[in-house]
Amino acid sequence: MDKKLFSQALIKFFSGLILVGLLLFLPAGTFRYRQAWLLMGILFVPMFLAGLVLMKKSPELLKKRLSAKEEQSEQKEVILFSGLMFLAAFILAGLSFRHGWLRLPYTVSLIGAVIFLISYALYAEVLRENAYLSRTIEVQEGQKVVDTGLYGIVRHPMYAVTVFLFLSMPLVLGSLISFFIMLFYIPIIVKRIRNEEEVLKEGLPGYEEYMGKIKYRLVPFIW
Repeated sequence: MDKKLFSQALIKFFSGLILVGLLLFLPAGTFRYRQAWLLMGILFVPMFLAGLVLMKKSPELLKKRLSAKEEQSEQKEVILFSGLMFLAAFILAGLSFRHGWLRLPYTVSLIGAVIFLISYALYAEVLRENAYLSRTIEVQEGQKVVDTGLYGIVRHPMYAVTVFLFLSMPLVLGSLISFFIMLFYIPIIVKRIRNEEEVLKEGLPGYEEYMGKIKYRLVPFIW
């Protein structure tokens, strides 16, 4: 086992765990925010298990996912806006719990948790299908076009899955306000996809042909 990679993964994991906890529980003013505990459970337990699997089966992919740093200025803007969106959504979820703003029934939180876990499983399948996935937009050495499985349905199944992941989070938290904020993820990811396709079309052999074969980017029969 790569001890350095393992340490890096643990630091990132616990940093994320602490950050999300602070963003939710501090605005809520209490630890008795059960929807927040539910989200943290379904988010971080599968994440920890997935990290262990990647550490054993595909350490190179894990390394790429952990150490990625976006170089393109356009994508840096996308990352910035995404980060601001998450900050606002989580903080307002906590505040809405404290003050009772537009709260959703706990049944909706449970439905959101099911959607989240199904989306998480699909995300894992995308990682299994495409060993070239990176958090940054780039063409890697020896990279080939993947056109099987979910890539045979839409060109960007990872982004399609993240839409369901991110939109289910505010449902789990029981916050309608946060749900409306998370809707901004759709134009953000559309911007990223347009830029990514230009990079792949220019630098990845066969990608333009793949674009002609698979018509839809994100949602079949829509876009």
